[in-house]
Amino acid sequence: MPALIIDGHPNAESLSAAIARRYAASFGDATLVALRDLDFDVHLRAGYRAEQPLEPDLERVWLEMVRADHIVIVTPIWWGATPALLSGFFDRVLLPRRAFRFSRLGLPVGLLAGRSGRLVVTTDSPRLFLARQGDPTVRAVRDGTMRYCGIAPAAVTRIGPVRGADQERREAWLARIEGIAARDAERVTRSAPRRARRAARLAEIPSRARSTESVGRAWDRH
Repeated sequence: MPALIIDGHPNAESLSAAIARRYAASFGDATLVALRDLDFDVHLRAGYRAEQPLEPDLERVWLEMVRADHIVIVTPIWWGATPALLSGFFDRVLLPRRAFRFSRLGLPVGLLAGRSGRLVVTTDSPRLFLARQGDPTVRAVRDGTMRYCGIAPAAVTRIGPVRGADQERREAWLARIEGIAARDAERVTRSAPRRARRAARLAEIPSRARSTESVGRAWDRH
């Protein structure tokens, strides 16, 4: 029941980084990847019009995503979005015919189906303020990225407001994360048979639909 924990914060001393480490330790069978430590170009230089080979670090993380039963993304909310580091990672790794494809009706089909997920966001803004904005970061990452690629169910944990929080408050948040990770590990174990069936159905998709070759074939028209 391996899990992949993706730390999307550029600063290793951040609360987000501490959350990612605590979650991985509590989950148990988990691989922690800090994107700031990877060597890769965050820019998808030609959009989807041409192939841009993955750097070795990205290939390694992709293999961890395929291996994982549970994928966790930890990110701060910056300007109603995520850091450029995390956004660039999504652009580079979650490629058509690899992380998703389109059906004959033009609807997205997630090729990472069979995996559960969790999104952990840290924020300086109160929950009510984010709700009034439409919760854009959660909607983009959980719905527009994770679920789009088939990672479901994807739970959400919100931590904040972080601004002004003392060390005691931060330790309380980390303890909360520790409990969440332990419960997630138990749930992932119980749902293993269901995930295996979903993965088997996914395997029936022709291999050419999952290939990374010719990813630039008419995907990017805007």
